[in-house]
Amino acid sequence: MSYTYNATEDYLNNFFQSIDIYSPQHLDLEEIAYRTGLSVLYMPTEAMNIKNTIILDERSTDAEQWQDFGHELCHALWHFGNQITMPMPYQVYQENKSNNFAQYACIPSFMLKQITLPDNENEAVWLIMETFGVTRPFAEKRLRQYIQNMIYG
Repeated sequence: MSYTYNATEDYLNNFFQSIDIYSPQHLDLEEIAYRTGLSVLYMPTEAMNIKNTIILDERSTDAEQWQDFGHELCHALWHFGNQITMPMPYQVYQENKSNNFAQYACIPSFMLKQITLPDNENEAVWLIMETFGVTRPFAEKRLRQYIQNMIYG
């Protein structure tokens, strides 16, 4: 089966390669932030991006912080403006775009393609969770995206 990368996947493939990130073992949020010129702060508050700083909730699990980092990385790289002052439809657009971006940033397609996924869906989800350090719902959604692209891509 062939796999066709979408625009977000293409962007992230190039992005990760430009900062010398080629395997799941190198997907470290602190290192990605450093190589991108961003800072990361951990505070007891919801995740957000302010200028060149990504704030992550220190009370969250490592997997949740990684997923939040992927979401906020999209805001840092692609979005401009203060969401508080922008029209609601644009806020919703940015949030949806960032949620989608996080799926591909935390589990990059070019890395997922290098893994032999088990035929059993539950085992495949577990492997994705373990390999990429994400939560079960996040891994399940990403696996569905990946399979759908393999079938219809």
